[in-house]
Amino acid sequence: MAASGSLMSIFERYVFRTSLVAFLTGVGLLTGVVWLALALRQVDLMATKGQTLLVFLAVTGLTIPSLVMVIAPIALFIAVVYTLNKLNGDSELVVISATGMSPARLMRPFALLAVLATGLVGFTSLWAMPASFREITAQLTRVRADMLTRVIREGQFVYLDNGFVFHYRERGPSGEMYGLFIQDRRETGRTSTYIAEAGRTIETGAQNYLVLEKGSIQRQSPESLDPAVVSFERYAIDLAQFSPDNEGAPLRARERSTMALLARDPDEPLVRANAGRFRQELHDRFLNPLYALAFSMIGFAALSQPRTTRQGRGLAVGAAIFATLLLRVGGFGTSALLVRSENAFWLAYGLPMAAFALALLHALAPDAVPDLLARRSGLRAGRTSAGSPA
Repeated sequence: MAASGSLMSIFERYVFRTSLVAFLTGVGLLTGVVWLALALRQVDLMATKGQTLLVFLAVTGLTIPSLVMVIAPIALFIAVVYTLNKLNGDSELVVISATGMSPARLMRPFALLAVLATGLVGFTSLWAMPASFREITAQLTRVRADMLTRVIREGQFVYLDNGFVFHYRERGPSGEMYGLFIQDRRETGRTSTYIAEAGRTIETGAQNYLVLEKGSIQRQSPESLDPAVVSFERYAIDLAQFSPDNEGAPLRARERSTMALLARDPDEPLVRANAGRFRQELHDRFLNPLYALAFSMIGFAALSQPRTTRQGRGLAVGAAIFATLLLRVGGFGTSALLVRSENAFWLAYGLPMAAFALALLHALAPDAVPDLLARRSGLRAGRTSAGSPA
């Protein structure tokens, strides 16, 4: 008996090691391919913004947490399907089943892997991903600041963004700029023009500012035909507004920490205007780990039963893939409903939990789900027959 228990323990370690290697390989390969495709879209950081390879890798590398969060559940599903298919193909699953190993015992190494993968997804979703988005915003702001101090040449009118023009006459020996002209026409119907004798960039913590000296601001709005002119001795502009879509302050939903989302102020203008988006972002961070659990259990339920070579496993693999796709599409749908209604909370959490429970029931008792469906169909047919005229 002790030898049998030892053999089972060795087998479980073998299964866990095989599935873990498959999972890590899947995460690495899929993340690498997607990251490379996204990184090629940021080549302009070096080509037109004068940044080094190190800055390019830092900015593009910060997208990896968001990729891992999406790819890890898929890689977990692939690892479970691959391992079980390999065990069945080598007849190991048949032999182990013949020794009397229960489905619950076979599930143990896969459950351990699912817990580890779920922890990874949870850590990424709750902390790493929002932190990476905040750092991306800070890095892009620094890139814009570098463009002002190192890339843009004196005497040129440069369009930093659609409707945003920057110009300075000459540069001083210490990097300060003289004869600045800035015009912001990105908001329809509103124009802000800055004119200053001198200016320089400074960094305060994570914020970068362009400090203008001895100048004026002219603002034109649809509400007034006459522009408003304000003179100043010293004026600081947050360089975050030079980024597309006003990247920077205030932080958008995806850039805020999970604790900040939980304690968000409903009276804050950005939160009030995007209450549904903030609610969706918060729930999505807690929902993402649940899909990792559901995906792993669907894969296990579909392929944990031994089959002969004549029976084949293509149909089971296809059914598992279809189920995961259907679940993920349904998850996107319920996530969209969270933007519109708080009542979608139960549906959003109930979908992955119900999928996990049904897959677990089918894995531990393969005949339970078909019998339940057949019994319900029989009851429905009986009611129809009883209600029909003789």
